[in-house]
Amino acid sequence: MLEARVHLGHSTRNWNPKMAPYISAARKGIHITNLTRTARFLSEACDLVFDAASRGKKFLIIGTNNASDEAVARASIRARCHYVNKKWLGGMLTNWSTTETRLQKFRDLRMEQKKGGFNNLPKNEATMLKRKLARLQKYLGGIQYMTGLPDIVIIIDQHKEFTALQECRTLGIPTICLIDTNSDPNLSDIPIPANDDAIASIRFILNKLVFAICQGSFRYFQKGLITAE
Repeated sequence: MLEARVHLGHSTRNWNPKMAPYISAARKGIHITNLTRTARFLSEACDLVFDAASRGKKFLIIGTNNASDEAVARASIRARCHYVNKKWLGGMLTNWSTTETRLQKFRDLRMEQKKGGFNNLPKNEATMLKRKLARLQKYLGGIQYMTGLPDIVIIIDQHKEFTALQECRTLGIPTICLIDTNSDPNLSDIPIPANDDAIASIRFILNKLVFAICQGSFRYFQKGLITAE
């Protein structure tokens, strides 16, 4: 965790006092996260996602800051999780019926393009539809196969993804949040105190969670085979 810079927090001037129990020291104007607490909560989170995955539960991973977007996409694809890594569209969960309509439009446009339907349209109209499809791919591509609300949401950078977190809280969806020293640890079900700005730190946390999800999913698959027999 030290090599991944998980322990480095924000400046001592930019912090949330509620994070005091998760901070071990301050050095050169930077708060240092207590890695013992990080390890404890990360372990709890891994146990939770392993158990959930072994029961076939669905996950959504959210991380839209510049340090996390690529890592979120790769980790989610590896664990076969849904993800949002570019921009959180308000109401994506709380107004699920609208999201479903957008997803269906996305699927229809993609299918029409694959069939060559755009080639038969006037150039201006085809260009407009291609731009719309690209936009939908950018913002909804990670949830294109999501057919309902997720069972557990993993949030990278709780402070930035506050709107998404509030939607989860409104709907009663359990959350696991990576929280830096400027966050409120009381808002998530399992807060993992860690650096949310360093790519190495984000990858470290995601790799642990994704490994647990993959192991749980494998167990779920094995159970299905045994039941089928």
